[in-house]
This record gives sequence, C-alpha cells and structure tokens, in this order.
Amino acid sequence: MSSRNNALQVWAVLAALLLSSAIALIAFYVPLDVNQGLSQKIFYFHVPIALTAYGCFGWGAWKALRYLWKGDEDADLESYVAIHLGTIFGAMTLVTGSIWARASWGVWWAWSSKPLVLFLVLFLFYCAYFMLRFSVDPGPKRANLSAVYALFGVVLIPISFLAIRLASDFIHPTVFTSNGPQMSGSMFFTFCVAWAALLATAAAMYRIELSGKRIDARMRELKELLA
Repeated sequence: MSSRNNALQVWAVLAALLLSSAIALIAFYVPLDVNQGLSQKIFYFHVPIALTAYGCFGWGAWKALRYLWKGDEDADLESYVAIHLGTIFGAMTLVTGSIWARASWGVWWAWSSKPLVLFLVLFLFYCAYFMLRFSVDPGPKRANLSAVYALFGVVLIPISFLAIRLASDFIHPTVFTSNGPQMSGSMFFTFCVAWAALLATAAAMYRIELSGKRIDARMRELKELLA
C-alpha cells in the first residue's frame, strides 16, 4: 500500500510540474501562429488531450485482454478505470475541438468532417460501455462482457486516428507528416511538454481512482462480514 501511495504522489507532483511548465510555455514562449493567431494555442491542449484519450482506451483494452487471458480480477477494475478516464478525456477533446473550430473557422461542428464524426462515434461507443457494465450484476459475467466490449472498441482507435491523419479538411489540417512535424522547434517542444503533462495527469488520475475504488470495495466487504 505504501509503495502505491508513493507512486501516486510521484505522479501527482510530476503532473503538477509538467502542467505548470506547459501553461507557461504556451502563454509566454511559443510564438503565435501566422494564420490563426492566438486561437491556435488551444492546439497544445486539444491534440495532447485526444492522444491521451486514445492511450486510456488502449490501456483499458490491454487490461481487458489480461483479464480474459489470465483471469486477473484486478485487471477488470483497471480496465474500467482506464476507459472511464478515456471517456473523460474524449469529452474534453470534443469540447476543446469545438472551441478551436469556432474561434478559428467560425463553426462549432461540421458533420461533413469524417474525423469529427468518427471520433464522436468512438466516444459514444465507450459511453455505451458503462450502460452495458452497469446493466449486469457484479461478478464474472459482467467482467467478461465488459472485457469483450473493450476489446471490440480498440478497433475503432486506429480508424479514428488514421482518419485524422489522412484528413484534408479545414478543421483538421495535417501537422505531422512523413517529413516530420510541420511546425517550428519551439512549437514542437511545447507540444511535447503539453502531451507529457496530459499523460502524467491521466496517470495520476488513474491511480487516484483505482485507490478509491479499491478502498470502496474493501469497505463493502467489511460491511458484509459485519452484517
């Protein structure tokens, strides 16, 4: 337990330091974009948030596979927490993306944009995960159904990611190409720091929620023993 608490503290401190650094870099260091001006700076939040959402969904699928393969009961809870965080970051992706689109291009949403629609489908798919999970009583059946659903969902991640990479619409201009990032060195450095900050934040949130869920499970067990 102490090692888990120490790891949580490390991740929390690291996330705080990286977030502070990212905000300072975005506000005072990175230059304004020639075409979009100040509104482009939301890029340093929007894209790392989206990539972090993908990472959480992928981690949830890995833990789901581990549960089905090894029968590890902890992996079921870890998969649930990862997907829960992925859904939170997915919602943040849609919100920040809409704000950016409105500020830069005058639209909140464009149904003609395949990357937008595919990410929305991915987000709604994982929202439905919770409807499935909590419609079944706790136990092996719920864990198995949740794990299979999580593994199906991971197929949508590369489809959504590739759609954004291959998009040629005004909402999703291509920034990373085979020739490298199409941005200055300071912009790329700021992007990397911001992404590291979001990953560290997700890791800290993951450990906090896991710790809370485990404590809650132990409390329920104690209540059942004392009943």
